[in-house]
Amino acid sequence: MTSSTQITIRRATDQDAPAICSIYNFYIRNTVISFEELEIDANEVLSRMKRETDPPWWVAESDGSVVAFAYGTAWKTRTAYAKTLETTIYVDSTRRGKGVGFTLYKHLVEQLRMLGYHVLLGGIAQPNEASVRLHERLGFKPVGMLKEVGYKHDRWVDVGYWELILDRADH
Repeated sequence: MTSSTQITIRRATDQDAPAICSIYNFYIRNTVISFEELEIDANEVLSRMKRETDPPWWVAESDGSVVAFAYGTAWKTRTAYAKTLETTIYVDSTRRGKGVGFTLYKHLVEQLRMLGYHVLLGGIAQPNEASVRLHERLGFKPVGMLKEVGYKHDRWVDVGYWELILDRADH
């Protein structure tokens, strides 16, 4: 468990599913940051958490409330990709820009480094300056842009990819 200016980072539990759901559904409803179009419920969050337990999901908590969540998932299913993950983070819309995302994502990166993962990938729907800044602040480098791969809210959306190679000394 880690604390930083009233933020506590801990592994997510089943009891966090409703809060995670609430944070995530904001982005589904209001943004193109998530390409999901239909809101999910806490049972779906639990199902995803149970399906993706290794590595574990993490939450940031402030004043007893979950204010962000982050996790890594398999990049591809073939075994040669086993040491590569796609990372995800969502911060409560009222807490953006307050350091919560940086604190949680930095913790996630360090946990994944300790677990022996080699490459982390961040897929960022564009434009999303805050997410680009967050990834680059943690050492991720831009590696490509996929043009118009998503369609949401009546527009085509590009997705950029940022990469962090964990066991290099040049970060």
